[in-house]
Amino acid sequence: VQLVESGGGSVQPGGSLRHSCAASGFTFSSATMKWVRQAPGKGLEWVSDISPRSAFRNYANSVEGRFTISRDNADNTLYLQMNSLKPKDTAVYYCAYASSRGQGTQVTVSS
Repeated sequence: VQLVESGGGSVQPGGSLRHSCAASGFTFSSATMKWVRQAPGKGLEWVSDISPRSAFRNYANSVEGRFTISRDNADNTLYLQMNSLKPKDTAVYYCAYASSRGQGTQVTVSS
């Protein structure tokens, strides 16, 4: 399993970022995928997940209505669109499959 994220960065509150995760080494189109994050000094927090054919998408209360998870099974890529970002969204974001995670990308929301 290999998961490679991209798209992190620094933004001001209210800004937007889009994460991508390129997946390989498993049958992506059959996999439930998820995004998790880890804020400084805190444990891992589940953010969102998506079923193999995108029929079901779930979000943590803290991001509901602001974040959108999506996937492209033809390209083996998972996405997370993050809008209306808040300072409390500052964290390292990981895409995950089963017990595997990517290397993570840093998101910093600050004025």
